[in-house]
Amino acid sequence: MRITQGCFSFLPDLDDEQINAQVEYCLEQEWAIGIEYTDDPHPRNNYWEMWGHPMFDLRDAKGVMMELEECRAAKPDHYIRINAFDNTRGWETVRMSFIVNRPAVEPKLDLARFDRHGRTQTYGLRAGR
Repeated sequence: MRITQGCFSFLPDLDDEQINAQVEYCLEQEWAIGIEYTDDPHPRNNYWEMWGHPMFDLRDAKGVMMELEECRAAKPDHYIRINAFDNTRGWETVRMSFIVNRPAVEPKLDLARFDRHGRTQTYGLRAGR
């Protein structure tokens, strides 16, 4: 199963040239860049680990790409994403986020139905087989 979270997630994986172009766009908008990683891609996992510090003062995409390469080397079997944070008053939120690294084998999630008290049914996700 292919995890689809963030921008571009339904497209084929971006290569480094395409990632660099997106980072350049974010920097032109004066958005701060952050790199995060996780081995738990569950949709409700909002707490990915941050790689280094957010790059608020960076103006060159090469710096982001160097940090990304270091993260990929240290965490090759993790999901890695780039976040672009807009600190403009009134926005103050992530404006763009996209996955830039995936493990060789992605985990599977199954939708499971659970029978509860009486005729109540609930649904949830569980690790696939």
